[in-house]
Amino acid sequence: MFRKRSIGVVGLAAAALVLAGCASDGGGGSADAGGGDTPYVALVSKGFQHQFWQAVKSGAEQAAEEYGVELTFEGPDTEADVDQQIQMLQTALDKSPAAVGFAALDSQAAGPLLQQAKDAGIPVIAFDSGVDSDIPLTTAATDNLAAAAEAAKHLAEAVGHEGKVALVVHDQTSVTGQQRRDGFVDYMEENEPNIEIVDIQYGGGDQAKSADLAKAIIAANPDLKGIYGSNEGSAIGVVQAVKELGIDPTQLAVVGFDSGKAQMDAIRDGLMLGAITQNPVGIGYETVKAAVEAIDGKDLPKTIDTGYYWYDASNIDDEKIQAVLYE
Repeated sequence: MFRKRSIGVVGLAAAALVLAGCASDGGGGSADAGGGDTPYVALVSKGFQHQFWQAVKSGAEQAAEEYGVELTFEGPDTEADVDQQIQMLQTALDKSPAAVGFAALDSQAAGPLLQQAKDAGIPVIAFDSGVDSDIPLTTAATDNLAAAAEAAKHLAEAVGHEGKVALVVHDQTSVTGQQRRDGFVDYMEENEPNIEIVDIQYGGGDQAKSADLAKAIIAANPDLKGIYGSNEGSAIGVVQAVKELGIDPTQLAVVGFDSGKAQMDAIRDGLMLGAITQNPVGIGYETVKAAVEAIDGKDLPKTIDTGYYWYDASNIDDEKIQAVLYE
């Protein structure tokens, strides 16, 4: 049995932003780039399938209304559809927006289009995940390395600082996937000499694929003591695997990233130890705010840290945690 501990809120806390339903073209429909004096800002996210992105969209809409800009927000069908996302970015640029926000599925694939934006004088704001380019003026995102290390710290405590653990990561092409993997692995290697990472698999953020990967990891390592899922789909896939295999959750600690109703339910039901929640509303809000400032010619910081929290059964209902959970 691993030790259970009551863990308080840790990490960088972003100011809670109120979810607000504001008028905008949220489905990526056509927008008049020359709509009078109203600047048009196009945001291309990683997807729509997770509640996380709906919360990002809500924050972006809030800022768009507050700053008086026209907004479109769209993303591919899944977080594995790099080609579809690139086409969406091309379509957005073809509308000659005043600024573009981009959350890259592949940190390198969009390079030519980012250069196209720069050549056209269109400022680019990266959000959630950066790119291998100095073209974006800033990146509004969670400090994923630090947040993943925080997840590793709590999993290490849960398994008694010894034994085998594994990772199910959403991808190895985006900066978020790389950092949420590396932050976790680096923490374990630097601080937990008696913990062995036996496997790292990539499920594309898909729940079903992540569940299958988790089952395979567990079958190959019957003495496994913990699994970390690096985003909403990954974490819920791991939980689903544990449920389907009938494993006692006190014998296999599951730690996740993001929130959403399924993860919140899993924590309340004791199937998941806890998770890192980002501030998705803040990510969307800060992205649009930075776009407006870029349009106005203002200098921007290299990064905008939107913060994170650890949450578990002991603090999930705290007011400051509830403010950054998304369901």
